[in-house]
Amino acid sequence: MTDARALAARLINHVLLEHRSLSQALAESRAEDGDAPARASAANLAYGVLRRAGSLRYYLSRLTDRPLRPPELLGTLLTGLHELELGETPAYAVVHATVELAARRQPAARGFANAVLRNFQRRREELAAEAERVPEARWNFPAWWLRRLRQEYPEAWESIVRAQNTPPCMSLRVNRRRASPEERLAALDAAGIAARRTGPWALTLERPLPVAELPGFAAGLLSVQDVGAQWAAPLLDARDGLRVLDACAAPGGKTGHLLELADLDLLALDNDATRLRRVRENLDRLGLAASLQVADAGEPAAWWDGRPFDRILLDAPCTASGVARRHPDGKWLKRAEDMQQLAQEQARLLEALWPLLKPGGTMLYATCSLFRAENQEPMTAFAARHADARLDLPELPGARAGQLLPGPDTDGFFYARLHKT
Repeated sequence: MTDARALAARLINHVLLEHRSLSQALAESRAEDGDAPARASAANLAYGVLRRAGSLRYYLSRLTDRPLRPPELLGTLLTGLHELELGETPAYAVVHATVELAARRQPAARGFANAVLRNFQRRREELAAEAERVPEARWNFPAWWLRRLRQEYPEAWESIVRAQNTPPCMSLRVNRRRASPEERLAALDAAGIAARRTGPWALTLERPLPVAELPGFAAGLLSVQDVGAQWAAPLLDARDGLRVLDACAAPGGKTGHLLELADLDLLALDNDATRLRRVRENLDRLGLAASLQVADAGEPAAWWDGRPFDRILLDAPCTASGVARRHPDGKWLKRAEDMQQLAQEQARLLEALWPLLKPGGTMLYATCSLFRAENQEPMTAFAARHADARLDLPELPGARAGQLLPGPDTDGFFYARLHKT
């Protein structure tokens, strides 16, 4: 467990001090460290700390009167505070392990770390009461994020935040070409895995499991995909024989779903070769085929063969504000001003891809965002600029005008269809 704590501290510093993504840090740890159980424990700790980073950093600010030296003690101390708060490990064991870990990094920090943790134990109730009066500490989201949610969802913002502060569920998509939801539900039940039906082809597990333990996963009968993300392929209405572009395809969940629904001439693009390999791996597992190309979807001159598409899926870059519980590092890495840059990239992609769509065709614009500046606003502006674009904001179960909010079985997503007249 000591190794797991050390790795968790490094992962947390990677996000909060170096401002790099947790997924990137986890990928690097897989390459460097072969201890899979320690990595799993470390990832669990790091995710927990990042979900609670608002309150944990507030506690630390009240328990210290000087900057941390070295700054890398941050990850160690936040991990210790989180474990004390959880109460799943005896407090004396947490304090001892955290102090020893701090001393490994800086011998002079032994007494300091011990004092911080012991002081937290004594003042825990007092600090928790204080934190309730500080929005970032109470809700564990940046102040700018909370202001925007309050403005755009005055009646629902609290439920959104609460949902995003819970660990995510694990949902599966059944490969309709090779199985039915009823068959897969029965197979899971026979394996002692509790699950329930949550969508046309969706099953949600009672508790997350490694994919290796899921009967039928390796054989391509199942894929891991959020219930909300499973609406993209049906909304595109891609039928047999159509030419389809998946413009920002990695990691390939929506690509695979499209090909499960119809026989398509599908081109999947991504500007990251490593991520595009994941698309190929997913399609191979599912027994499906598509053309894959490393390219910038916003520069068609470099990759388009001149044949127009019947359907285009644009899974646009965004703040990922709808999937914060699945990627809690994102809420501490994103800034309010990032939306302006992302809006420019969204507009660039839309303008570049629209001429590639056949008259009578459909483009599906999708994000995993909750913010209107990335969703309704760019869609309305695009339709106003293009006389041949008809905007359609679909009504979905649990969604309004294309906006799906985080809930017990889904993350937050936005969908809009642009029909070319």
